[in-house]
Amino acid sequence: MKPKVFKLLLCLLFSFGMLQAQDSGTIKGKIIDQNTREALPFVNILVYGTSIGTTSDGEGNFEIKNVPFGYVKIQATFIGYQSVISEDYLVTNEKVPYIIVAMKEDSQQLNEVVVNSNVFKRTTETPLSVQSLGVAEIEKNPGGNRDILRVLQSLPGVASTPGFRNDVIVRGGSSQENRFFLDGVEIPVINHYQTQGSTGGPVGILNTDLIRNVTFYASAFPANRGNFLSSAIEFTQKDGNPERLDVRATLGTSDAGLTLGGPLGDNTTFLMSVRQSYLQFLFEVIKLPFLPTYNDAQIKVKHKFDDYNELTFIGVGAIDNFELNEDVNDGITDEDVLKRNTYALSNIPIQEQWNYTVGAVYKHYAENSTQELVISRNEWNNDSYKYFENIEIPENLLYDYTSREIENKIRFENTSTTKNNYRINVGGGIQFAEYLSDTYQQIIYPDGKDVVDFNSKLNLNKYSLFGQISKEYFNSKFGVSLGIRFDGTNYSDEMSNLFEQFSPRLSLSYQMSDAWSLNGTVGTYYQMPSYTILGFRNENGDLVNKNNGVTYINTDHYVAGLTYQPEAFSKISVEGFYKSYSNYPFSVENQISLANLGADFGVVGNEEVESISEGRAYGFELNAQKRTASGFYGIASYTFVLSEFRDKNNEYVPSSWDNKHLLTLTSGTKLGRNWEIGGRFRLVGGAPYTPYDMEASSLIENYDVSNSGILDYDLLNTERFDTYTQLDLRIDKTWYWKSLSLNLYIDIQNLYAAEVPQQDFLLPLVDENGNKLIDPNDPSRYVLESVSSTSGNILPGFGFILDF
Repeated sequence: MKPKVFKLLLCLLFSFGMLQAQDSGTIKGKIIDQNTREALPFVNILVYGTSIGTTSDGEGNFEIKNVPFGYVKIQATFIGYQSVISEDYLVTNEKVPYIIVAMKEDSQQLNEVVVNSNVFKRTTETPLSVQSLGVAEIEKNPGGNRDILRVLQSLPGVASTPGFRNDVIVRGGSSQENRFFLDGVEIPVINHYQTQGSTGGPVGILNTDLIRNVTFYASAFPANRGNFLSSAIEFTQKDGNPERLDVRATLGTSDAGLTLGGPLGDNTTFLMSVRQSYLQFLFEVIKLPFLPTYNDAQIKVKHKFDDYNELTFIGVGAIDNFELNEDVNDGITDEDVLKRNTYALSNIPIQEQWNYTVGAVYKHYAENSTQELVISRNEWNNDSYKYFENIEIPENLLYDYTSREIENKIRFENTSTTKNNYRINVGGGIQFAEYLSDTYQQIIYPDGKDVVDFNSKLNLNKYSLFGQISKEYFNSKFGVSLGIRFDGTNYSDEMSNLFEQFSPRLSLSYQMSDAWSLNGTVGTYYQMPSYTILGFRNENGDLVNKNNGVTYINTDHYVAGLTYQPEAFSKISVEGFYKSYSNYPFSVENQISLANLGADFGVVGNEEVESISEGRAYGFELNAQKRTASGFYGIASYTFVLSEFRDKNNEYVPSSWDNKHLLTLTSGTKLGRNWEIGGRFRLVGGAPYTPYDMEASSLIENYDVSNSGILDYDLLNTERFDTYTQLDLRIDKTWYWKSLSLNLYIDIQNLYAAEVPQQDFLLPLVDENGNKLIDPNDPSRYVLESVSSTSGNILPGFGFILDF
C-alpha cells in the first residue's frame, strides 16, 4: 500500500469520528434450566465486567438497559447453579440481542451462589487440545480478512501456509485430515476452489456474519465425531432475532454481502446471507493471470415447537468460476513479471465448481437427556480442463476432469445424565454416497509419460456406532471419559468389518488446585480414503485400489498437558503430543506418501495407491491466552513439531508439513471513542520441498505435457525453504447512530512486505520471436531456466460493515 493511500484512509476514519453519537443499548433474554428446560426466576444477571444488570422475572425473562455499545457478554449467577458467562453479543441502537442462557445445576453447592465462571470452556470428554474463538475475535482478527479458516491459523499447533491459501495444518498433519461441522451438520466443502481430496483453498465459504463461535479440537475427539485424523472444527451459528428484523451489509476488498435475520412467526426465526466477489475486476486491473469469481449463500431457520422440541434447518452453497487472463502481458515490460505470467498461464487449468450442503437438526429435551437427529445432504461438482498453450483445439487437450460427490447422511444420538452424574452419549449413523468421475489426463511419472482415461461410478454405504461415558469424582476434581467408536463401509471386505475400525479413546483430568490442572488423553482414530482414491479405475474399468486392498487410514494420539488458570479470563498451558500413522495411501507411480500432498489446486488421490505408508508427528505446544471485559484479547502460542513419513526406502524423511517452529502472537484492544486496533505476528519454519529432476524436466515430450518442472522423488523433501515471518495489522472505527451503526476497517496483511518463499519454476528460454529454444546438443530437450517465484507484497484490505 502506498503511504499516501494509507494516510488518506486514516484521515477518513478520524474525520468520520467527529460525527460519533454516544448512547447505550438493551439486551433481552431468558434464563432456563439446562436439563429440565424450565424457566429460572430471580437469577442475578450482569453485563460481564460491569455493575450493570438486573434479575430475571417469574418466567425467567430479563431486560438490561444502559448496556455499552459493542460486543458484550452477560454473566448469570443463581443459588445451586454453576455460574455462566455467555458468548459475545453485539449491542447497538438498532440491535437488541435476545439471549437464552441455560444454567446447569451444581449438586455440590445447593445452598450458595457459586461464582466460578470461565470464558475458556472445556469438558471432561475433551479436557485439553481444545480452543474456542468468539464472534468478536473472529470479526476483528488481524490479517484474517473475515475468513474463519485464516483466523484459525492464530491457534496453537496450526501452521499457516505462506501465501494466499488458508489450509489448516494441525500438528504436522495434512489438510486432508480435518473435518468441519456447522451446527452439528458436516460440511465437506469448506472453501471456494477447494482442492479435491483435501480441504484447503484460498477463500472460506462460511460467512463470519452468521457465526457465533468456533470450537477447535486438535485431539481428544468426542466419539460422536468421526472420519478425521488431525482436527475437528465446530462452527456454531447465531440465531435470528425473535423480536425484530436485523440487517447487515458488508463491502470489502474482495466481496460484498448482505445478511438478514429476524422472526418468521411466533416461534420461528431465520438468518441468511448472500455474498458475491468482484475479485475478477480487481485482478484484471492489477494484471494477474487468473480471474476468479465466487458466489455463496448461507441460511438458518429455527422453529421451536415448545420448550422441549426444536427443529433447525441449515443450508450452505457456493458457485465458483475461473478464467485465465490471456491479455495479462499486454503493456508489461518487466521481464520477470512476464515470465511469471507466462508460467502461470501454462500451468493453471480452467476450473468451475459448485457445491451445497443442506441439513435438518431435530432436538428433544427431556428432563435428564437430549435426543438429536441430524439428516443432511451434500453435493460437490468439480469441472476442470487444460490445453497446451491455452489453444483450445482437440489435439492440444492435456487434461479434462469432471467429478461429482454426493452424500446423504443420518445420525442419531442420545445424551443423558444419570442420578449418579454419569454423562452418557450413545448413537450411530449411516451414509449413502455416490461418486462419479470422468477423467482424461496426460501425466508424467518418473518412468515416463502415461495417459489416464476412465469413467467411474461408485455407490457406497457407510455406517458408524459410538458411545461415550464420563464422570467426575472427588468433588469434581478428577474427571474420566471413555469413548468407543466403530466405522465401516461396504466398499471392500477390508473396510466392511466394524471391528477393524474400532476406535477407543480415554481422557483423564485432575484439578490439582483452583488454578492448576493436569490432563491427558490417548485415542485411536480412523479416516476413510478420499473418493478420488476409492473410485480410481484402470483402462479395463477395474477399481484398482480396491484390488490393492486399500483400507482406512489410522492414527494413534498420545497427549498430556498442564494448564494454569489464575482467573476466569486468562490461561497458560503446555501440551506434549505424539501421533503415529499407519495405512496411509502410498503412490505406486511416484513412490511417495499422499500425506505430502494437498497444498495446491487440483485433485489429490486420482491414481493407483497402496495402504502401506507409515508416519509420525510429535512435539509440544506453549499457549497463553487472555480476554478481558474491557475488550482486550491476546493469544501467544509456540509449537515445536516434527512430521515425518517413510519414503520408498522405508526410511523416515520430513513430510511437506514439517515446519518445526510455529510462533503466533495475536492481540487486540479497544481504545477510546470506539476505536480498536489489533496485530498478528507469525513465524513459520521453512517447510521441506523436493527439487526438480532436470533430466526429466527438459525433455520436450515431458515439458509439453507438464508445463512445469518434474520433481525428483528420489530426493523427496531434501531441500527446505527459509523461515517466513509476517506482520498483519487491523484498525477499526465504529459509529453508532439512532437507526444504524457503521464499522469501517483497514486490514493490512504482510505489513513489511516479507517475501513469501516458494519453489522456483522452470521455463524454456525463448528467442526474439518467442520460440522456445531447443538444446543444440540434444534436439529432444528444451533449454530451461530457473525463474524465482518468490514474491513479497503488502496486501491492503479495507471495507465497511453497516448494521441497521
